[in-house]
Amino acid sequence: MKLLRELTEDVKYLTEETADGKKNLYIEGIFLQSEIENKNHRVYPKEVLKREVDRYVKEAVNAGRAWGELGHPDTPNINLDRVSHRIVSLKEDGNNFIGKAIITEEGHGKIVKGLIGCGGQLGVSSRGMGSLKPMKEAQMVQDDYFLATAGDIVADPSAPEALVQAIVENREWIWENGIIREAEISNIRKNVLSASRRQLEEVKLREFEKFMKLL
Repeated sequence: MKLLRELTEDVKYLTEETADGKKNLYIEGIFLQSEIENKNHRVYPKEVLKREVDRYVKEAVNAGRAWGELGHPDTPNINLDRVSHRIVSLKEDGNNFIGKAIITEEGHGKIVKGLIGCGGQLGVSSRGMGSLKPMKEAQMVQDDYFLATAGDIVADPSAPEALVQAIVENREWIWENGIIREAEISNIRKNVLSASRRQLEEVKLREFEKFMKLL
């Protein structure tokens, strides 16, 4: 079985206020898609994906332990020290499954809020395990598919410089804190732009953590 990660890029941000006046930040959008060839040239049969979503909702979402991480882990396991959000709902909508997740107050949730606050573009990536059957122009996910998490938060690959651009757009505000701060921001930008495609997600996360420490 292979680790299968699939990205959807169109998520929106929601702020909801509780009865006691506390404001929670959520992300919402298409988390999973079936019956369509995705960017990884894989197709998920509806019956296979629905079976796993139903199990995941029952065992994880409804139990309050449908965690997601910030970044693109290379294993199907959830690393609690990297959790940034909890998926609170996952509903069928035709061949899509619409998810909603609350951003955590602490840990990597703070970084997600910082990314959103400075205009960063984010996407959602599912993680699962399964085998594949070659088709004419794609690969079909087989019945042994297991959904590990419906959504990690990742940088939007269609705009790989979005985070850097968002930071640079605040250049005047950063400059007010002194020349040294400006030099550090230049180094962040340089490190992200020079990262290889394979290392890009990890580098962006590391450099943004550096940026958050400057605030």
